[in-house]
Amino acid sequence: MRRRSSSRTRCGSALLETAMFMPLLLLLLIGMIELGRVAYTYYSLHKIMYTLARYLGTQQGVNFCDDGDAIVSAAKNYAVTGTTDEGADPILPNLSPDLIQVRIERYSGESQELAECECSVTGCDTGAGGLAPDFIVVSMPDGYPVRPLIPYLTAADIPLRPVVRVPYGGT
Repeated sequence: MRRRSSSRTRCGSALLETAMFMPLLLLLLIGMIELGRVAYTYYSLHKIMYTLARYLGTQQGVNFCDDGDAIVSAAKNYAVTGTTDEGADPILPNLSPDLIQVRIERYSGESQELAECECSVTGCDTGAGGLAPDFIVVSMPDGYPVRPLIPYLTAADIPLRPVVRVPYGGT
């Protein structure tokens, strides 16, 4: 009979330990899922920005010095929504073309570094007779905020700031 009561005590202890650790395991599982969601959002943002940079890198007649250039605006809308229509829903929630910054860079022979190309006749203003840039950089300087949703824990927004640099091949 002793064996029987001893075996019941062990079974009860195992059940109690399982019940104590189950919330912790559940929290870890939910945390892993949320980490995967944040990683997937970063990957989606990076892909959107890479597609925008590659598209702009192959276009001709783009004036990168003009903030309101129609080609750049249409490309941003297309990257964010999948269509050139400004009223369409974005691929990611709360993503807008205003969050995306497009800038141009040129390799400097003097300093042997990449630097932002100034918009002037001697710089990269192709509309005023300047030379074309060497690279296009697409970034999100303010970041895209993502908040992990873990029960009973309040987490701050994580600003995702992907940056993509591609060579410019247009004229």
